[in-house]
Amino acid sequence: MKFIKSMLLLTGLLVLLVVALQVFTGDRLVHPYIWWVLLFFLFITFFTHYITHLGFKHDSENLHAYFYASMGVRMIFSIIAIFVYRYFHEERVVQFVFNFFALYFIYTGFEIYALLSNLRQNSKKQIEEEA
Repeated sequence: MKFIKSMLLLTGLLVLLVVALQVFTGDRLVHPYIWWVLLFFLFITFFTHYITHLGFKHDSENLHAYFYASMGVRMIFSIIAIFVYRYFHEERVVQFVFNFFALYFIYTGFEIYALLSNLRQNSKKQIEEEA
């Protein structure tokens, strides 16, 4: 539940940032499809977190395999999204890619931070149980 609240807070801050950039710069910095990209990353981050959470819950010894699988899924879907955009649109491709990868790195960093904080809590519990 903490992940969902943090995720919604991050998305809310990004929405405010995008709205502010659109108000002050128009379409010079922010691509018109930014809202679709934001929804894409919201969905893909929930999905990859779910995969990692299942791995941690059922097989904590092989958590790294689930984590790398979720990162691979994120990367494959991201590459597909960029190629689909490029195939159907020829204008503003560079702006789309910059906006896309800015959100890609923000959401990936958030997911890694959430995973590390979760692992830190579990390792502290494990140390206390062993003592």
